[in-house]
Amino acid sequence: MARPVLHDQHVQQRLLAVTAELVDREGPARVTLRDVAAAADTSTSAIYSLFGGKAQLLTAAVDDGFRSFGESQQAAAKDGLRGLGSAYRKWALEHPALYRLMFGGALAAYVDCSPTPEVASASMLPLVEAVVAAQTAGRIRSDDPSVIAMAIWGQVHGLVSLELAQVDNHGTDWAGIYEASLEAVARAWAP
Repeated sequence: MARPVLHDQHVQQRLLAVTAELVDREGPARVTLRDVAAAADTSTSAIYSLFGGKAQLLTAAVDDGFRSFGESQQAAAKDGLRGLGSAYRKWALEHPALYRLMFGGALAAYVDCSPTPEVASASMLPLVEAVVAAQTAGRIRSDDPSVIAMAIWGQVHGLVSLELAQVDNHGTDWAGIYEASLEAVARAWAP
């Protein structure tokens, strides 16, 4: 007789989403597994069964963020560097808790928790590939593609982080600023 499935993928995804939201709102030190389980309408045994413990749950939540982000970048890759830049901001604005969880650094200060290197690296692969394609087409300089990709990432990441942190005067046109920045990045790396 087969053992019944107690905790399915829906429970797992709900736990990951709730974890990101709670950690974003409360901070990692204040969030307990009991809090996560209650918010996800499940039990702590589900967390232990699916993830192992708090550190593993937090790592899984970060990895889930990088996977989701990577999927959005893969979907935008056909539109080149400009499409990737637009998709970066769109994803971050749609998933602010995950974005802060992935890039905020709060977890690393609290517990030995960092993204799985392969998962995080894979999420940025479309950017490096777009840089190489743009170089091949003669649209950007032929410098080290990894350096160019990191410089572009830093530019878009900084603006999105400022926007999410609401570091502005009320009514700041973040979309306009972001578009101007994407144009400036293209000019900066032109051959």
